[in-house]
Amino acid sequence: MNKPQYAFFEGKIVPIEEARVDVRTNALQYGTGIFEGIRCYWNEKTKTGYVFRMEDHYKRFIANSRIMMIKIKYSLDELCNITLELLKKEKYTEDCYIRPFAYNSNLDIGPKLIGDDQELSIYIIPLGKYIEIDKPVSVCISSWDRIPDNSIPPRAKITGSYVNAALQKSDALLNGYDEALTLTTDGRHVSEGSAMNFFMVKNGILITPPSTDDILEGITRDTVIKIAKEIEDIETIERSIDRTELYTADELFFTGTGAQVSPIGFVDKRTIGTGEIGPITKRLQELYFKVVKNEIPQYSKWCTEV
Repeated sequence: MNKPQYAFFEGKIVPIEEARVDVRTNALQYGTGIFEGIRCYWNEKTKTGYVFRMEDHYKRFIANSRIMMIKIKYSLDELCNITLELLKKEKYTEDCYIRPFAYNSNLDIGPKLIGDDQELSIYIIPLGKYIEIDKPVSVCISSWDRIPDNSIPPRAKITGSYVNAALQKSDALLNGYDEALTLTTDGRHVSEGSAMNFFMVKNGILITPPSTDDILEGITRDTVIKIAKEIEDIETIERSIDRTELYTADELFFTGTGAQVSPIGFVDKRTIGTGEIGPITKRLQELYFKVVKNEIPQYSKWCTEV
């Protein structure tokens, strides 16, 4: 696997070894930053890379920066152009992952969002599967609740909030599971995975938690909802999901920039459906990979050629 050679750091593209922050940096000490995760997919047939929904990711990035009072110094077009320039310099011929990161760069002691010392970095790494997509994963209901909006807003990819995800994921792995599903802080409803959105299939209908159940407003989630409706004529209902509904579901799967479309075969040692990839999950997974590789013309607008 190739290693990254460059990063956009403090206003310019530099060798990645030069992209270093001071140990006193506020974002390092207190988690006061936001990030995005964007995929660039390599199409082996056309020998071309396509950045998937880049503008939508950066629109979310800019919008969520307001929650953390971070001023993004670059326009949407500038962020996209910097990303494409980095991709061209890296010359990857495989799937990769783009990580924009805006953060409080001041060196003062104290957790605060106020101040003008803020920076932006972008780097790109090769990335295949974040979690298993070829066979169903085994998950547990985490003992760690999902953070609520009035504590650390989950709709923004805030660096400090991913301690919550790390606790959930680590607990699941230590107990022999592949991943975790989390509940809302009142313990009543399913929220999402440790760092991915979640869908349930019941009687041919997709069901997914609403944004008010403390989920990240996922772009992959939105993609799946759209292609399910527009290609397969499958409706999606956004509503709260009880824990025990999981055990009687026909199919379950995760979605996310990292997770892509990842089937779930077991929850709390209970088999979901047949324990194999369900037919709707399989079909949506196949369509998703065609869409992101620019193989379905009606979605070409989502694919930016490198």
